[in-house]
Amino acid sequence: MHTNEQHSTEHEENFAEMFEQSYKKPSRMEPGHKVEAPIVKITKDWVLIEVGGKGEGYIDINELKDADGNLIANEGDVVRAWFLRSEEGEMRFTTRIGSGPAARAQLEDAFTNHIPVEGTVAREIKGGFEVNVGGVRAFCPFSQMGTRRDEDKSVYVGKSLWFEIIEFGGRNVVLSRRSIVEAERRQRAEALKETLHEGDRVKGTVTSLQKFGAFIDIGGIEGLLPVSEMAWGRTEKVSDLLSVGQQVEVMIKRLDWQSERISLSLKDVLPNPWDDAAINWPVGSYHKGKVSRLAPFGAFVTLGEGVDGLVHVSRLGNGERRIGHPEEVLKVGQEIEVKIESVDMLARKISLVPGDISRAEDEHAETMAKYRGQEDVSSPEMGSLGETLKKALEQKGKI
Repeated sequence: MHTNEQHSTEHEENFAEMFEQSYKKPSRMEPGHKVEAPIVKITKDWVLIEVGGKGEGYIDINELKDADGNLIANEGDVVRAWFLRSEEGEMRFTTRIGSGPAARAQLEDAFTNHIPVEGTVAREIKGGFEVNVGGVRAFCPFSQMGTRRDEDKSVYVGKSLWFEIIEFGGRNVVLSRRSIVEAERRQRAEALKETLHEGDRVKGTVTSLQKFGAFIDIGGIEGLLPVSEMAWGRTEKVSDLLSVGQQVEVMIKRLDWQSERISLSLKDVLPNPWDDAAINWPVGSYHKGKVSRLAPFGAFVTLGEGVDGLVHVSRLGNGERRIGHPEEVLKVGQEIEVKIESVDMLARKISLVPGDISRAEDEHAETMAKYRGQEDVSSPEMGSLGETLKKALEQKGKI
């Protein structure tokens, strides 16, 4: 017969034995298991949490940082986390659920506590995307993806992304990425504030083409490359110069962090054709060019990339006909020969004369100079100036 004292002693021994066994042989933790555990240590890369007799768990340090990269937890704080997997004997946890075997109950908890969830974009459907979150079908409207309207939506299919649950009820799970994308963008912008300066040359990727220019990703944030800054010459269509996904080097033209606008230039990293204009198009030389634009005061002729010269309307007549508008004798796209009349490097202006008119003027001036010279040394054998002029005109077929 056992006494009460003996029974109590045996019970304590049995309890101690059971506790020891449970400590040495913990039950296997399944992925998706939720714990609320204190932080016991914070290192450069990991946050260690105490998970009872099961030892310590590891959470990526980045999960406990805000959008500015500041740590938002301290040792001793209790965090809610979900078990992911074991790696080399270490238990990995996350404060953001949704991947792996996370169940619907966990998603409801994530909705209540504003915890981001990870989901895979399954397919594009009417008005948005179907997203698989831990085996649960969810919906993310296009307006909540945090992307531009013109962006190619098909590129998101198959991607694993982070979302917030904005609606949860019955069978409906509605997701959003807008606040996550915005927080990431602000974080990248803050980091780049320290390194970007106006005038810097940076490499980027073309993300979108518009009529007014192109958006360029320069390290996680986008800047606008206006059509006027794409080339030294006139750009008719953005797609003629750039394509989505193309790698480019651009210059930071303007930084406005307050309005969160970055203006870029592509032409400023290219050689300026005006630097060698006086060498490439010297005064008195003849060149072929294309009429690029007609205005009441004259015709602009493209001589080379980014360099146009002007033929004034008064130089388009042949002396016998007065021209009221360049369109009377020229059309856009027409190739003509011109002579360089003057080059103003400071004002970046080149004055032109149509080649045929200039040659006629030169010939006339040469003839007159010759005639004047002959008049000065006139002799009976040479005849009068009038006769000489008459012969010159006959040779030209004018009379």
